[in-house]
Amino acid sequence: MSTNLRVAFIGAGNMAEAMVSGIVQTGMLEPHQITVTNKSNEDRLLELHNLYGVQGIRRDKVQLSSYDFIFLAMKPKDAEASLRSIKDEINKDQVVMSVLAGISTDFMQEHLNEGQQVVRVMPNTSSMLRESATALAPGEQVTMKNIKLAKSLLACIGEVYLIEEDQMDLFTGIAGSGPAYFYYLMEHIEKTAFDHGMDVSQAREIGAQTILGAAKMIIEREETPAELRHNVTSPNGTTAAGLEALADNGGGEAIKAAIEGAMNRSKEISEELQRTPVAY
Repeated sequence: MSTNLRVAFIGAGNMAEAMVSGIVQTGMLEPHQITVTNKSNEDRLLELHNLYGVQGIRRDKVQLSSYDFIFLAMKPKDAEASLRSIKDEINKDQVVMSVLAGISTDFMQEHLNEGQQVVRVMPNTSSMLRESATALAPGEQVTMKNIKLAKSLLACIGEVYLIEEDQMDLFTGIAGSGPAYFYYLMEHIEKTAFDHGMDVSQAREIGAQTILGAAKMIIEREETPAELRHNVTSPNGTTAAGLEALADNGGGEAIKAAIEGAMNRSKEISEELQRTPVAY
């Protein structure tokens, strides 16, 4: 990682904060090498500066030409206006990286100057703990050097997967939105435990450790998830009863529907943005 690398985030929301937190924790970049911007919420910029030591500067006061990587971290509906606003501030040696659902490399290239290097990225909020599953899909103009730099930078916040652009919406459904599915599961574990007289804090700790242990089993062992499930399922036992109830109540279909729902919405966002150009 270049010690002189400079990174700017356009947008100061939860995803930008999660990534900033992960990058700062690793020490791969010093806080002064990172700038976070937004249109007008100076209180938020001050908050991020106080938390992480990064520079918080209003967008209209930032000179983007001095940054190596520029992350688009605003709301997807504001992406086109932001791309148009920065296109003449930056040059082809810089890399524009979108962390926005539905914002493809083609969309970025369409609204920036010809030959601009662009990368589509999909991290998740576990980047705050450096445990993100992050996808990286480079545009046609990105140099191999910058792909490697981008991957090294994103490795500060977790595991990085280089994928094809046409798999990014599916990745969004699995990993970008995925943490929320597990939080939803935990909410129901807590509620069920409370209904049966267990302390909610204890239930939360038990449930979280169970999910963590199961995830480590999948990562560290050679068995498939199906094989691991069979290994803990005795005929007519408690696990079999639980799995039967899960199937009877549509558990598997619900998981499939959640992934496909998020995937389809990512595609819809992209299509909506293409149909609704910003007026100038």
